[in-house]
Amino acid sequence: MDVLRPGSTGPFVAEVQAVLRSLELLDGDPTRAAEYDQATELAVRHFQQVRGLSVDGRVGDETYRALNEARWSLGDRLLRYDPEHPARGDDVRRLQELLLELGYDAGRADGILGAETESGLRTFQRDYGLTADGTCGPATLRALKQLGRRVTGGRPQLLRQSASMVESGSHLIGRVIVIDPGHGGEDTGYTAGETTEADLVFDLASRIEGRLAAAGATVYLTRGRTGDPVVGDRTAFANETRADLFLSLHMEAHGSAHARGVASYYYGTGSGASSTVGEEFANLVRREVIARTGMLDCGSHPKTWDILRMTRMPAVRIDCGYLSHPVDRLLLLDARTRSTVAQAVVAAVQRLFLPADADPATGTFLLPPRLSSPTA
Repeated sequence: MDVLRPGSTGPFVAEVQAVLRSLELLDGDPTRAAEYDQATELAVRHFQQVRGLSVDGRVGDETYRALNEARWSLGDRLLRYDPEHPARGDDVRRLQELLLELGYDAGRADGILGAETESGLRTFQRDYGLTADGTCGPATLRALKQLGRRVTGGRPQLLRQSASMVESGSHLIGRVIVIDPGHGGEDTGYTAGETTEADLVFDLASRIEGRLAAAGATVYLTRGRTGDPVVGDRTAFANETRADLFLSLHMEAHGSAHARGVASYYYGTGSGASSTVGEEFANLVRREVIARTGMLDCGSHPKTWDILRMTRMPAVRIDCGYLSHPVDRLLLLDARTRSTVAQAVVAAVQRLFLPADADPATGTFLLPPRLSSPTA
């Protein structure tokens, strides 16, 4: 599908407008000729904002999928696990939220019905005396609504994930970490003089790879110096490696002369459903980079981008600065700064696995050049 933008016409525009009207984001006569007008663009921007997507007022593949998923409410269809074509939609996310609220481990509330969600659903059905077939039909739906919330005093997913991190130990030996250098190939990203964003983030990824490998971790990059895999291939690769962490590296650019600084992103809808370990890691890596480089703090933010949503492990994207800003650009073109950023990322990875009483202050942790085995 071609990207829909102001001035576009045709059946895809009509479909987008119909969904926006069903979500009460767009007024107008549904029988009139479909044209992507200013009202449609504003409605799309609003939808993108509340869904944690990039807000550009255009409908590309990611926004189009999100619009289709928003059409489904829990109860509109039978939900069952299909490993080849997993169900996606707001109804799936609501099912996951209900199971999590009842204390069942349904995985992340990401709106994708995967094996973890099916397992949590089957366990709930067995406990409630229903046929444990992993299908959410009328009987299961009635039981879910009758029971209501059972877990209070915090987010159960946070408790499970935090406990898992602590129990796994503080060492990095044997950890599998996937580093994703953004762009690549013909997609060079922003160009700063003779240097491209794709080259800079690959250089940064290589520096991080070397430092983590020296600490005992197994590290993979999602692309080589010239490759440009699509988002689906990048996330599928990370899932196949059964990685413990996923980090996507980018450098930003903007038309505003004031845009500068470091921001990080983790999976989250902005309404409570999020990757809790991803959120923690996003905060750690951003603060470490800022403390060591002195760059501006642009915060951590929840997003539903596929690069964060489709990964089955805690995933974070970090924008290491703005190549369009003269100060950030000078810093990022300096190899010493990129080495500092790499050191900051490695420190954040190590801190993620440290117990609270052993966690050092931000910007102070230095990973030893070689770590002995945890059993030595």
